[in-house]
Amino acid sequence: MKKLIKNITIALLVGGFITSCETIDLDQRVSPNDLSTDQADPNLLLNSVQLAFASNQVYLSDQSANLTRIDVFGNRNYFNGLPGDQLNEIWARTYSSEFNRVGDPVDIGILTNLQALEEIDANSDIDYSFHVGVAKTLYAYSLFQLVDFIGVAAFSQAGQPLEFPAPTLDSGEEVYAGAFQLLNEAEALLSTEPESQGAVDLFYNEDTTKWVKLINSIRLRSYKNTGNVSAFNAVVAADNYISDAEDDFELRYGTSELQPDSRHPDYATDYTPSGNNIYHSNYLMELMLNNNDPRIRYYFYRQSNGTPGALDVNGVAVPPNEEDLACSLVVPPQHYLDGGYTFCSVNNGYWGRSHGNDEGAPPDNFKKTAAGVYPAGGLFDSSAFDPETGLTEGVGLGKGGGGAGIEPIILSSYVEFWKGEMASEADRAAFLRSGLEKSIAKVQSFGALDGSADLSLAPTAAEVTAYIDGIVAEYNAATGDDKQNVFAEQYFTTLFGGATEAYNYYRKTGFPTTVFPNWELDPGPFPRTFLLPQNEVITNPNLTQRTDLNTQVFWDTNPAGPAFPPAN
Repeated sequence: MKKLIKNITIALLVGGFITSCETIDLDQRVSPNDLSTDQADPNLLLNSVQLAFASNQVYLSDQSANLTRIDVFGNRNYFNGLPGDQLNEIWARTYSSEFNRVGDPVDIGILTNLQALEEIDANSDIDYSFHVGVAKTLYAYSLFQLVDFIGVAAFSQAGQPLEFPAPTLDSGEEVYAGAFQLLNEAEALLSTEPESQGAVDLFYNEDTTKWVKLINSIRLRSYKNTGNVSAFNAVVAADNYISDAEDDFELRYGTSELQPDSRHPDYATDYTPSGNNIYHSNYLMELMLNNNDPRIRYYFYRQSNGTPGALDVNGVAVPPNEEDLACSLVVPPQHYLDGGYTFCSVNNGYWGRSHGNDEGAPPDNFKKTAAGVYPAGGLFDSSAFDPETGLTEGVGLGKGGGGAGIEPIILSSYVEFWKGEMASEADRAAFLRSGLEKSIAKVQSFGALDGSADLSLAPTAAEVTAYIDGIVAEYNAATGDDKQNVFAEQYFTTLFGGATEAYNYYRKTGFPTTVFPNWELDPGPFPRTFLLPQNEVITNPNLTQRTDLNTQVFWDTNPAGPAFPPAN
């Protein structure tokens, strides 16, 4: 782990100098921002690919989590909350970009660097198959995700600016087919176990066997989305995918605060001298609290033993407080009252916000719930409340794990839920069990990151077993929508921190139907896709911006909104 953290720090440092090279005479550059291929360092190009990809995963996961109540969507109207600029940087990083949030800015994106790597490999005596294989894998995954979020993408005309300066967009089916072909090409390159030639691999430490497992896992998630059961089962039968935590596809963060800041983004946002700045989901916190979920102390760090308008950890009512939590004095709207949803305040000090809450930020930075030790590398919740004030010492720089968390992308626990999704209802319970076992084991391993934690409060092995047995029993005893909800709720809880697939699952199935509705009675139809990236629309005369969020991805064959998903 220490080596991986060191690698991410190195990569972040070199990310800012992606346009540099080993040539001393700077006048031999074509442009400070556009090196010719023979001047580029393949290792720096691959760094740029990985950093651009990682930045995209952070953003897409956040957007998916916000919409599916794993995190908080802060707007009462879906269309207003998702303007056309939402995916500008995602699009740019995928093709040719100046955006990179993980490290310092780089000037070219995934496809541009992949093309450069292919040209270098073709014209060099050195075998750069590792670089090309990794870049193809990440580009293919990026294409799948673009389709999942906007329904279309540039593919057949992408990366050919002289011939196609304004590329048309291909259909989702065409892009998916092209991405599958890219995975085939990447697997052919990486299966030979090529040398890494000094490349810094941010994900798998230059282990090509793990990259092949990732390729098969990307196939699984994509066959899952399209409902291709036979192809999905064929990959499972071959048994060469992410099935163990040691193969998990994740970005590991470090603890450096400056030059560069290598900490988990949620940690950097929440663990500041002025307190935390993220509002966590009332839906998810209440679900985990009611279930007595053994992961809750790892996911969330409470700074207060009670939330205004709810019961504290001792079961005592906390008076509403307009200054700290304005909604605690508001009568919930009728659709919240009718559904019995928590409009504002969750018990036991889980201080967050509900879906659609667009209130301003009051002075609650040392009271509201902060990111925990998993996956952000923050504090384990040891219930260290001051008996007089009801508050903890609170968040701050360097506390807990110092931000040395992870960005989960594809975990073995996720794959178990995918297998359950594709299985019959009768067989799904086994995958529900194995998914929870793998998730809880991984989450609990993060407790060691927080040297200040009182892990005597961590769930025991017996308590974990009892929890999993109880959930599986509940699933087996349930029928109809209740059965679907048990599975979906546990899947969404497991996806905390890496929630990109939650958006896909929610649009495919409509479950869980237990999620909180928007604060607004009529927030508009649930977004089936995002608007096209506005920067591309402005510069590409072949594109016209959509006027709504109703376009459905080709694999989304459910009824149009607002009837679907039913919880909206």
